[in-house]
Amino acid sequence: MTNKKDSILVTGGAGFIGSNFVLTWLKESGSPVINLDSLTYAGNRNNLKSLDRDPRHIFVHGDIADNALVGGLLREHRPKAIVHFAAESHVDRSIVGPDAFIQTNVFGTFSLLQTARAFYAELSEEEQETFRFLHVSTDEVYGSLGPDDPAFSEATAYAPNSPYAASKAASDHLVRAYFHTYGLPVLTTNCSNNYGPYQFPEKLIPLMILNSFEGKPLPVYGDGKNVRDWLFVEDHCSAIRAVLDRGRLGETYNIGGSSERTNIDVVTTICDLLDELAPSKTIGSRRNLISYVKDRPGHDRRYAIDARKIKQELGWEPAERFESGIRKTVEWYLAHQEWVENVRSGAYHRWIETNYAERVAQ
Repeated sequence: MTNKKDSILVTGGAGFIGSNFVLTWLKESGSPVINLDSLTYAGNRNNLKSLDRDPRHIFVHGDIADNALVGGLLREHRPKAIVHFAAESHVDRSIVGPDAFIQTNVFGTFSLLQTARAFYAELSEEEQETFRFLHVSTDEVYGSLGPDDPAFSEATAYAPNSPYAASKAASDHLVRAYFHTYGLPVLTTNCSNNYGPYQFPEKLIPLMILNSFEGKPLPVYGDGKNVRDWLFVEDHCSAIRAVLDRGRLGETYNIGGSSERTNIDVVTTICDLLDELAPSKTIGSRRNLISYVKDRPGHDRRYAIDARKIKQELGWEPAERFESGIRKTVEWYLAHQEWVENVRSGAYHRWIETNYAERVAQ
């Protein structure tokens, strides 16, 4: 049984960001976590292997849209907060099959809000004062920036360009509506591109690390000059803790790494780190593995986060610069080959083949 006063419910806590949050939460705060995850392709219990015998971590295999299950967990454990990570999050997958993104990100969030609202109504006045619903979202809801445009702020108009971004935008609006209509004490965070340990190897950085290590081609979309602001995942987790602890109800906080890089710069940095940390006479310079392939539809050109609000109000800023964070990330993947092999299932290989087979080198 958890300490009902201090526990939190985390959705999607076996995924990349969610599992890092659970691990750092238990390290930093020590209060119990009820971890709800449906274990789709990107959810991985091995991310949480170190917690197998930790009584503070209660893992529940289930769906956020299962109102009876979620309601039962809330009534049993009476958590002080729900931290909502659960989402389909890969743009390329949303282009191939948008249905799952609408189901999880829109309907799933709606169902979770409904259950949280019913639970909140049952709380005592004292419990309501401290309860929080924190919704984790993305900067992709804001659309695309030109090279000289100012970075996304919390006041930037929404302009999602992919089914993934549109589904997250819809969930953001639902969360806002539940605050203004029903008084549910919500907080929303919109983050830039995350990287770090436990990221599923279909995303840019882990894919390039693993392909570089093995001497496989490094497929770069278009001209490689799309720009992203890169945020080390542990910095993201510390920002979420700050928002949960001190954020103003109903507010949105943008979380960025202050590390804008073009995709090709990210890839060449990874190549150079692999040449340094795992040199191979057979492979030679990893930069020779780079190939430019057909761009994906609707590929946003640039994302950038203006994170002044969270710094000014909550005193948060990232601890890692890209140079230090990417080195830690490469070192982690090289040291965890067993984890890599475990997640590289047949389904993963089929996805890579589906997404890249027709994107011939230009």
